[in-house]
Amino acid sequence: MKPKPYFTILFLFITAFAKAQQADTAQIIVHYKFTHLRDTLNKDKPINENMILLVGRNASWYKSYDRKQREDQMRKNMMAQLGMGGNINVPAASTALGPNVEYLQFPNENKFFVKERLFNFYIVEEATPVINWKVTADTTTLKGLKCQKATALFKGRNYTAWFCPDMPYRVGPWKLNGLPGLIVEAYDNKKEVVFTFDGLEKTDPTQVTASTNSSPVAIGGRTVVVSSIMDNSNQDPNLIALPKNGIKTTAKELADLKQIAEKDPQAFAQSQLAALQSQMGGSVRITASNGGAAGSPFTINSMPKTPAKTVVNNPIELPEKK
Repeated sequence: MKPKPYFTILFLFITAFAKAQQADTAQIIVHYKFTHLRDTLNKDKPINENMILLVGRNASWYKSYDRKQREDQMRKNMMAQLGMGGNINVPAASTALGPNVEYLQFPNENKFFVKERLFNFYIVEEATPVINWKVTADTTTLKGLKCQKATALFKGRNYTAWFCPDMPYRVGPWKLNGLPGLIVEAYDNKKEVVFTFDGLEKTDPTQVTASTNSSPVAIGGRTVVVSSIMDNSNQDPNLIALPKNGIKTTAKELADLKQIAEKDPQAFAQSQLAALQSQMGGSVRITASNGGAAGSPFTINSMPKTPAKTVVNNPIELPEKK
């Protein structure tokens, strides 16, 4: 059967992500409760998600803590099913999370990257956000941290940020940065986008967790690394680095990919699976969730239909005000 044009286009977008930024090790992990009212017609149903910011001397990484917990549990379940052989059933998530997007800042190199997952990991380099903050004399204490207030117009919203001058990091959650201290809390004037400070922990540089991210499982005479299926995170949970197998692309190409994925999810999944198969020697197949011929040596059953997508008429980034 002749491949559909947009099925072929997927492969044209792929470019090897060869040059990685200088990796860093997190010194602290900042916890945030993130709230975003994406649908203004349903103000009682904002997206709520627990997020973390890994902060090192020269880099930071903002990502979903809830998604990490969910994927860790899914990975454990997959490993158990792999050990028993047969099919791998991937259930649908019970609660909705925000987009599978992460942000990595490398201030010393003036580099900023957006990492997004559409089955595979895609990396988009953006210009480092420049925010014209106005620092005020107002102060407050948040969970024991003495903070100072700053305000700015950024991405179409009027933000208030509270930063801690005693902490020598010029980063914050999402794309917020550029204050003389760690941004521990921020919100827009309508409280439609809120980053609430939920605590801070110091990392232990001498302890590397024996993560299941790349735990090998023997199947059908060969060893399968679960991280090739689920995630490509580093074994060291404190390491801040771009994924080695991330696919470098542009914002436009990524938007085109999303349109293709929405138009024909099956063709998109098959094209993305091809990249995964190349990493695993062709040992993975995806079948419909209602069953089918088992793959060799195992089959991943696709997810059941998920709930309807949340209407987004109030994106986090709005047109810039003039």
